[in-house]
Amino acid sequence: MTAAAPAEPSPFGRLVVIANPHAGQGKVARRLPAIEQTLAEAGLAYRIVRTTGPGHATEAARSALAGGERYLVAVGGDGTVHEVLNGMLENGAPVTADAVLGIVAAGSGCDFVRTLGLPGGAVSASRRLTGDAVRQMDIGKVTFMSGSAEQTRYFANIAEAGMGAAVVERTGRLPGFLGAAKYFCGFWLTLPRFRPAVVRVQADDRQFEWRAHNLVIANCQFFGGGMHISPKSEPDDGQLDALVMVGPKSDAFTMLPKVYKSTHLPHPGIAELTVRSLRLEADPPLQIEADGEMLGTTPATFEIIPGALRVKV
Repeated sequence: MTAAAPAEPSPFGRLVVIANPHAGQGKVARRLPAIEQTLAEAGLAYRIVRTTGPGHATEAARSALAGGERYLVAVGGDGTVHEVLNGMLENGAPVTADAVLGIVAAGSGCDFVRTLGLPGGAVSASRRLTGDAVRQMDIGKVTFMSGSAEQTRYFANIAEAGMGAAVVERTGRLPGFLGAAKYFCGFWLTLPRFRPAVVRVQADDRQFEWRAHNLVIANCQFFGGGMHISPKSEPDDGQLDALVMVGPKSDAFTMLPKVYKSTHLPHPGIAELTVRSLRLEADPPLQIEADGEMLGTTPATFEIIPGALRVKV
């Protein structure tokens, strides 16, 4: 843990920089010195917590808030943001209403910041941590099955149930040297063997039944390294956008170039829903991921928590 003394503090107090040094194949560890230098030059007081394993960022965030600190900065990819976020919410509400989340995208997967228009570079993102500009944004809540137990997690960006989650799980088992190609390798390894499921969806007060291979539940717009999957989503509109892939699973391949260009909607193989709450049951059960992190399986409920988080912009 290191610290630097400022000339002028942040309006939100000292920064708690929660960094995953292993994110991006060690990219974060290599960029931390430049991040520290940028914060010091900006006159920001900070301390750094270097995470050591899964769940540590959540524990660090919860501990910081309990100790009276209010400005938490996630340094890493979407997974680090996901963990810090889950330390900032509890029982469907913010642990502390005046807490602020800052983000320095420096990992291998940084899709969340694209919707917010935040910089992708570590130094430029660090410079944006000054000042008092914040955006009040909604947060997604998902309740799912982990074995025989029901669990709850929060997500900032996008959750999936079905083939997309299976791709994330397979990608996580591939070697890091594949870099940006990991997702595509995971996709092609998953596609041939994946089987669609009969899904029963309760979208607010509407009920549907389809045979589907994937469901995307979006608070923001991008995932999978720049895929513009849900272009209508806004993180402060009080709703989730659900895309139910009801066409043949070959659509996942043929639509891929269009998703990057945001020209895939409307599509006859995609049912579009706008919801505050979505209940999903599937036969057989489907895997679930959120913000690129594997969670559990269906049955699951996805809900929106309006205005739950202040994000530094």
